[in-house]
Amino acid sequence: MSEQFDLIVIGSGPGGYVAAIRASQLGMKVAVVEKRATLGGVCLNEGCIPSKALLDSSEHFALARDKFALHGIEIDPPRLNLTAMLARKDELVKKLTDGVAYLFKKNKITLLSGSASLRGLDETGLQQVAVEQAFHLNFPNGDQQPVEVPQLLRAPKVLLATGSEPLPLPGIPFDGELVVSAREALAFDQVPDHLIVAGGGYIGLELGSVWRRLGARVTVMEALQGIVPSCDRQVADYLQRALKKQGVEFRLNTRVTGLRRLGNKAMIQYGSGLESGELDCDRLLVAIGRRPLLAGLGAEEVGIVCDQTGRIQVDENYQTTCAGIYAIGDLVPGPMLAHKASEEGVVCVERMQGKAAVVEYDYLPGVVYTWPEAASVGMTEEQLKENSVSYKSGKFNFLGNGRARAMDETEGFVKVLAHAETDRLLGVHIVGPRASDMIAEAVTAMSFMGTARDLGMQFHAHPTLSEALKEAALDIHKEAIHG
Repeated sequence: MSEQFDLIVIGSGPGGYVAAIRASQLGMKVAVVEKRATLGGVCLNEGCIPSKALLDSSEHFALARDKFALHGIEIDPPRLNLTAMLARKDELVKKLTDGVAYLFKKNKITLLSGSASLRGLDETGLQQVAVEQAFHLNFPNGDQQPVEVPQLLRAPKVLLATGSEPLPLPGIPFDGELVVSAREALAFDQVPDHLIVAGGGYIGLELGSVWRRLGARVTVMEALQGIVPSCDRQVADYLQRALKKQGVEFRLNTRVTGLRRLGNKAMIQYGSGLESGELDCDRLLVAIGRRPLLAGLGAEEVGIVCDQTGRIQVDENYQTTCAGIYAIGDLVPGPMLAHKASEEGVVCVERMQGKAAVVEYDYLPGVVYTWPEAASVGMTEEQLKENSVSYKSGKFNFLGNGRARAMDETEGFVKVLAHAETDRLLGVHIVGPRASDMIAEAVTAMSFMGTARDLGMQFHAHPTLSEALKEAALDIHKEAIHG
């Protein structure tokens, strides 16, 4: 059986499903192939959404336990119902994945469940994609036999959006129980006594902070000299101190080198410089990075070339080295972020239709959803120095912000970096309450080539956290009112 489309999208994560919807809006006949039982990819099922659900739930628990009394709210010590907390997380995921399915129906997108593989060009020059759809034959005696029925799809254009998978530690494979990825760390059936996190990036810090709030001892082992290496150092260092005050332990310049099992627990072997040691735990969360997910696609067989990191090489239109096949998101160079994949999906299909769309990578924000949060856009102070860019820095602490004081959330600061001569915004870095929401204003200002004076002149409602951004911008020229 063969069916023809204008575009076949492989993968329904934040890159694939957004690209499919935009392509349909542009009049294309679209098919999406997804091997999961649910839509939304890693982001909706085991990444962005469920982790934020647990981050918020655990933050509420910590507030009730540690801060309600400061607001004059007296309660008995709160008790954790982990089953209910996880059920809420699962229900949220279901609602959002069902929402993507609804959007597919609304936009008349054909969805095929199964594993896709590239089969090259047919005799008319169309790209072919085989979809293996699995089901079971039922026999009268009650036996079942799995059967895979291939379906052949054809289209002039195919978009690869299969995302990524977690990297394992060398010699320490994932087992889903003791050595886990983020997927399992979002669904522990009980709070670990001691969780060791290998990796001090976004994922490790967020999930580590969840389980720390809920009562686990958490130790983060990071091979580099500091956590979140992509962050401005001042922000990352402050975040580390804040998490340390919450009880998270850090061992920097430290690599996990081995593991000895002790029943349901383990001794984690580590090395730090010339020293080595062991530390016991009952869970090891490995969050050292991710790699493109290309297994089974047949990408190499059809002529798709990857770089030395395993990312697919694409041109300005996101077309691979194989004509008619495109790739976005975690498969291509750049940060592995859901919002990057979504924007690339939109721009990719718009360029297929001749539109002059671009992704503004210079203004791609990044967020660490711990508490306090950390959010950044543009260049860090270290990058500016490394590139010999003349700049000025303005800073404002949340301690001087009225709304932050009313919330009793005064940790952190806003830092604004602007060109020393043109005053154009070069970077904005925030660590503090609701940094994830505040960074959007900085992205907008930078996208329109705004200056520090532009930010400083704008109305900011009082009292709001965003006033800290205004004050930091004013501080560029030593004009901050409350600093």
